[in-house]
Parts: sequence; C-alpha cells; structure tokens
Amino acid sequence: MRTPTRRTVLGAALAAAGTGLLTACSSDSGSGSGSGSGSGSGSMKGMDHSSMNHSSTNPTASTNPTAPAGYLSPNGPEVAAAEARRNPGPERKVALTATETTLDLGGRTVRTWAYGDRLPGREVRATVGDTLALTLANHLPQPTSLHWHGLALRNDMDGVPGLTQAAVRAGASFYYRFALGHPGTYWLHPHSGVQQDRGLYAPLIVEDPKEPLRYDKEWVVVLDDWVDGIDGSTPDAVLAELAKGMGGTAGTGADAGSTGGMDHSGHDMSGMPGMGSAPSAPSAPSTPGTAGTPGGPARMLMGATSPLLGGDAGDVAHPFHLVNGRLATAPETFTAKPGDRIRIRLINAGGDTAYRVALGGHELTVTHTDGFPVEQATTQALLLGMGERYDVLVTAKDGAFPLTALAEGKNATALAVLRTGGGVAPDASARPAELDGKLVTAAQLKADPSVRLSVKSPDRTVQLELTGGMAKADWAFNGRPYDPAQRYPVAAGERVRLEFRNSSAMWHPVHLHGHSFALPDGGPRKDTAIVLPGATLAVDFDADNPGLWMVHCHNVYHAETGMMTVLGYRA
Repeated sequence: MRTPTRRTVLGAALAAAGTGLLTACSSDSGSGSGSGSGSGSGSMKGMDHSSMNHSSTNPTASTNPTAPAGYLSPNGPEVAAAEARRNPGPERKVALTATETTLDLGGRTVRTWAYGDRLPGREVRATVGDTLALTLANHLPQPTSLHWHGLALRNDMDGVPGLTQAAVRAGASFYYRFALGHPGTYWLHPHSGVQQDRGLYAPLIVEDPKEPLRYDKEWVVVLDDWVDGIDGSTPDAVLAELAKGMGGTAGTGADAGSTGGMDHSGHDMSGMPGMGSAPSAPSAPSTPGTAGTPGGPARMLMGATSPLLGGDAGDVAHPFHLVNGRLATAPETFTAKPGDRIRIRLINAGGDTAYRVALGGHELTVTHTDGFPVEQATTQALLLGMGERYDVLVTAKDGAFPLTALAEGKNATALAVLRTGGGVAPDASARPAELDGKLVTAAQLKADPSVRLSVKSPDRTVQLELTGGMAKADWAFNGRPYDPAQRYPVAAGERVRLEFRNSSAMWHPVHLHGHSFALPDGGPRKDTAIVLPGATLAVDFDADNPGLWMVHCHNVYHAETGMMTVLGYRA
C-alpha cells in the first residue's frame, strides 16, 4: 500500500468528492518579522475550495475558490488586475495530453507517464506578451495538474491542487490561460504527488522580440534522473520506501535499531573521510509493482557525497541519467558548423540529482539564470540543482564533443554530443577535463543592471528553517510539515526577505512560485536556489503578484514528505 503524504491525503479528498470539494481547516498563520503590516501569528480560517471544479472549458471559470479569511483569493479581482497590467497579447494555443505510454530511452524501453509519446514533452515556445492558451487533457489513471516553473503568472493558473486549483481528475481536461510577462528559459511539470519524477515534463521557452544576444543556433538541453519502469520501480514506490525512514525499509544498509555510519539526521556519512566505507548496491528486487504501488528494488541511496553540495548528495539511487530523454549509451547529437555561436538552454528536471555540466573542449559564457540576464561570466562547468536553469553561449570548435552532465556525488553521468565535423563520437564514459575545471556558482554571478532589484531595506522578513532528515523522513519548514491552510503573510508592495536557514544535514534547492528573488549583494534574479547544509541564504523579492504562492524544496521527495509552505497576500 502506498505510504500517504499530507498532499496525497488532500488529493484523495478531492478525488473522493468527485467534484473536487475540499475545505481547508482553520490554522494559525506563520510568523514573520520586520517593519510593515502585520506579520505576527494568529488563528485564521483556511482556504475554502468547496466551489472549485476539476475541469473547465471556460477560461474565466477554471477555478472558483472562496477567498480565505484575511487573504486574497487565487482568482480574486486583485489577481485579475495584475493580469491586466501584463497587457495580454495574441493567443498561443497548445494542446497537451498527459498519458500512459511506452518510451524508448535509447535501447531501453519503459512504460511510463508522459506528455504525448516523447521525452521530454514537446517544447512549448511563445513570445513575451503572448497569451498562452493551453488545454491539458488528463488520460492518466490519477488526477494531475500543470505548474509553470519560474513564471510570474496569474495565481489561479499556477497549478497547485488544493491551493490554487482542484486537481484535474482522470478523464477530464483543464484550460490554462495566462499572459507571458517575461522572456526566458522555463519548464512545465505536474504539482501532483511525485508525478514529476516520471516523464511528465517539457521545456517552455519565452522568446524576446528584442533579444540582445546574437547567436546562430539554439540547443535546449533537459537533464533528468530516471527510475520509472525500471525493474518494476515507480516514483510512488520510491516515495513509500523513503517515507518509512532509515529504520523502516529493507535494503537500506542499516539495522532498524542502529544508525551505523549515519549522522544525526540519518544521512550516511560512511563515505566521508574517516567514516569507513560506503555501503554497497541495494538489495535484490522485490515483486514489480504497478503505477502507484510499491515495487522494484530498494532505491534509497547510501554513501553519495559531494563537497560542492556540502556533504550528502542525494536520497535516491536513480538507475539512469538522461539528456533530452536519451541514455548516455545512445546520446542525442546536436549538429552545427565550426565557428557557430550556440545558445544552450540548460534545465534540470531531475527529482533528486544535482548535475555538474561541461562541454568538452569549450568554455561556457553564462548569460542567464532562471530566465533573467546576468553580467556575462565565463566558466568551464556549472552546477544545476533541481529546477534551476542556465543559458550559456559557446563558439563551436571543429569535431565531436561531449556535453556531459555528472550526477553530482552519485558516480554516474548523462551525455549528449555536439558535432560540427568528423571524428569519433564520445562514448558514455566520456568525462571532459572541464568538469574538474573552473566552476561558477550563482553566488558568484551578478544580475544584469536591467533586472537588478533596487537597493531597499526589507519591509518584512520571513524566516524559514529547513528541518528534518532521512531518519524519520520528516522534511519541513520550521518543523511544520506542509499544511495548505497555514500561510506566511505578505502584503502587496512590500520588499520581502526570505531567510532560509538550513539546519538539516542535506542541501536543498528552494523554489518560490510566482516571483523571482534576488541573491544578496547584487546577485542574480532567480526562482530556485541551492541552500547548503549549515548555511543561511537571505533573498529578496518585491511582492507584486497577488495570491497564494508555494515555497518548497524542489527535491520532489522532500517536498512530498513535508518541505513545502505557502506565502499568502493579505486582503
């Protein structure tokens, strides 16, 4: 039986009601600090979802939530006014089908869920100012949704079931319609359970009609860790295994009553200097399971460490790592001419893996991160946490070159090939020297002056401590697992500081919906940022997009076991 999470229970309530009825219970708000309007805590009614519908053909009635007491509704007049200020332009119509399908990863066939019959899903490309009008048809056996990762869009289109919309039930459809207000590299995926760790993702590219960069070709590169359909595994089975904690599952490499080489949070430290040897491969496979049913071999990862990530590299032993849906043994080849200037848009769509990326024989010029321009910087390698995106320019040399994505700390690589001439193609073992060369992190970059936030003291500070560990699978913010009725209040027009303090023993890529924040000291504008264990990261954003917005770890398994919360605009 699948181990339920808090959001799973909410989803089940929606499905059981048939029409998507859900009423959030009353809860106290989160606390904030600083000057400005009321950031204290107090008891507040939760959001009433009783009038939400799973599906709609009317673009103005895709959701109809009742406003939570004291907070703006996801489809209230303030949200409509913010959308009008984006000056919605011509429609870009897209039809998307989420379905069960068989995919060829390059010599390995898997049964999975995807958008259509391809991996990644077909790229959605539009121009800033367009109105994206996308119909999602759900042919899956479970409810689903669509989140537009990185976009500042209208709140009722953000795609979070139980918060901004009802889940799209099996056999139904949902009409997403919103203005595209900023160019950049984005992507789309479900916000329903661990569905993102199947094949349900696709790039979303918003072009700038006044694009200042000059290049000859563009290459969209999507990185992913893969487990679904391998020896009976599913992401739901992985979640069920992880949710038992370190002592409650076979094949973890530790007895239930002993932490062995574990740290206080249950992370394996045996691969660290002075801590002994790392555990070996997982235990023998169990009986394969169906979608949503535990099955396959144990996938809890032990002994994966990375100094770049501050120690523990990940929780899940994904058997494969992909570039654009292809195994390293059968990589995608991108063709160009020597001397071509190529814009590479890198997207990490993984569930549990950071990737260190390099292009053999080339330097990378970083131009954007998370859709926003930066002061250009050259590097040999980049590190991408889950959900992060980087745009780089390269001037292609003559030959065949490996674009290698090292699964950081996991002793595995993904591969694609850039070919501009003759020569033997690099194989799956290719590890370009650039991977161990100069590496630029987001903290070293500066925002381009055109998008830099003005210098201003925050009106409000929201303190979010990243808590929990693998021992009890109790990931959370401030020790409180996700509850959609619990909100940290903000007010329109405020400069808000989010202070992430990581008291856990693992790194977390934290993601803010509906906004971009600025890293300290003129740092880049981003929506996803890595917070290392023991570190504190303070980021600022302007509260200019009303609604109810999630903040969460973009490790899908951490999020589903509780590391999510909500920022709510005061009414």
